Amino acid sequence: MKKNMLSIIILALLVVNIAMTAIMMFTVIPANKKTIALVDQVAAAIKLDTAGTTPEGEAGSSGRNVSLADTATATIDEQQTFQLKKGDDGEDHFLICTVAILMDTTHPDYETYGADILESRQSLILNALSETIGQYTYEDVQALGQAGVQDACLEKLQETFGSDFIYQVALSGYIVQ
Repeated sequence: MKKNMLSIIILALLVVNIAMTAIMMFTVIPANKKTIALVDQVAAAIKLDTAGTTPEGEAGSSGRNVSLADTATATIDEQQTFQLKKGDDGEDHFLICTVAILMDTTHPDYETYGADILESRQSLILNALSETIGQYTYEDVQALGQAGVQDACLEKLQETFGSDFIYQVALSGYIVQ
């Protein structure tokens, strides 16, 4: 009789344990998902802050150290609007910014391309930037951050000109909507 009573108590405790586990699962899992989402957002924000710097703290991914005396800047005066690729939401999104190109005046290709780059090649530059930025969705641009988009634009311009006399692309007034 004592063995049956002990078995019934153990069975009752197992049923209570299963019930408590089920209740805990339904209350803890949604809170855990919110916590995971918050941690992901914090991690993304930290990545965005450090995406545009090298270990030495220099901006850009090229790693070139060009002095200000050897730098020429070409700025497209008007604010540019680039259309982004449609994402999951199906809506149109745009990146609005002012474009500045930093060039190394000591580079041999600067004499060929750089001196009158905006007068003779502004449409070529804007087309390359439009192609590069237009391949990203709103979510991609948010994930890359400004530094990531600038690096992608720099790579495209260096590919377009077949040279690395352009060592940085600056997108100021950067707004994604």
